Amino acid sequence: MAGHEHRHRNSRIETSSKGDSAAPCVFTVARARLDAPPGERYRPAVMPLVNVAEYESRARDIAEGSTLDYYDGGSNDEITLRENAAAFSRITLYPRVFRGVGQRDTRTTVLGMPTPMPIMVAPVALIGMLHPDGEVPAVRAASKAGSIVTLSTFSVTPIEDVVAAAAGPVWFQLYIYKDRSASEALIKRVEAAGCGALELTADAPILGRRERDVRNNFSLPEGLWAPNLTADGALPLPESAGGGGSPFAAAFDMLVDPNLTWDDIAWLTSVSQLPVLVKGVVRADDAIHAIDAGAAGVIVSNHGGRQLDTAPAAIDALGRVAEAVGDRGEVIVDGGIRRGADVLKAIALGASAVQVGRPIVWGLVVDGEQGVGDVLRLLRDELDLAMALTGCRSIDEITADLLSPR
Repeated sequence: MAGHEHRHRNSRIETSSKGDSAAPCVFTVARARLDAPPGERYRPAVMPLVNVAEYESRARDIAEGSTLDYYDGGSNDEITLRENAAAFSRITLYPRVFRGVGQRDTRTTVLGMPTPMPIMVAPVALIGMLHPDGEVPAVRAASKAGSIVTLSTFSVTPIEDVVAAAAGPVWFQLYIYKDRSASEALIKRVEAAGCGALELTADAPILGRRERDVRNNFSLPEGLWAPNLTADGALPLPESAGGGGSPFAAAFDMLVDPNLTWDDIAWLTSVSQLPVLVKGVVRADDAIHAIDAGAAGVIVSNHGGRQLDTAPAAIDALGRVAEAVGDRGEVIVDGGIRRGADVLKAIALGASAVQVGRPIVWGLVVDGEQGVGDVLRLLRDELDLAMALTGCRSIDEITADLLSPR
């Protein structure tokens, strides 16, 4: 993958002494091609990527299909996967006019933590398959952008190294294990590392059937593992990868408790001093249960369409959940965010922030740390533009009447 990134960067055409942010003029491109060796003279110029969809397309050109399928795939017929993004296109915005939007401010707070924008990085498992430095490039880029990062339990870089590389808040996504003492020990490690919150995944008592992975006979690259599964970083059941089974699935089945109840949320909040958000909620009654059990908030999500197929699109579930939670807790949404206008729609429906996962993957594949930074910049700039065009000077002015005017 490093080789791909090297070729991608070298294929850019320098435009001026100010860097490559400006588009090259026709004559600059023509002169560069004439001066090139004969075999490269008519190679098409690499055009700048101007939106998240173009990052997705470029990532597919670069990465091995079976590897990218692990991140891009969903469960069964992938109906929920497609709906996560498609549902945003069915939401209409009714812009306000004459609202003095010459100056805008995307700053907000999430769980009391100030952030320059309401766009967070979702937990992405095994991202180290895409970059030799694991999560570190993505974390550095997100920190520079001011984004809060959530580290997956199935990440490939030790928690301590990720927090050290970050210039901003890092949260940790976790599962509750059958062995509660193992969970508690891991939580203590997370706290000691300096993480700011816990995201408890609720929608994966067992893994969904991801047919792309079945078709590709997905397995981890040799030597790649998840050092944050346990408190000591040790690999549980080394023999679990034998017999042709996935070590990821084997570890999940061995460790994760499929029999959780709401009482376990109360247990988790009793053993950790960190705020707990329940991730994977799409029902208003479950959101109320989570808050009643002591959660600081919920994350409306369907696991990126990777668990129950035909579950509702996350944005379609958001409004009811946000109304049920009210001001009792934080509400974040994760799933299908591809445009800054999608962020605005989510906030108008009651979210305090959004999480993005696959766009981060695509940015990392295309251009490493720079690619992740570019993706977050695109989303932030698009949000700022959408705010201007809907008459919003601040995040607080993004309200439900943009979706259903008086």
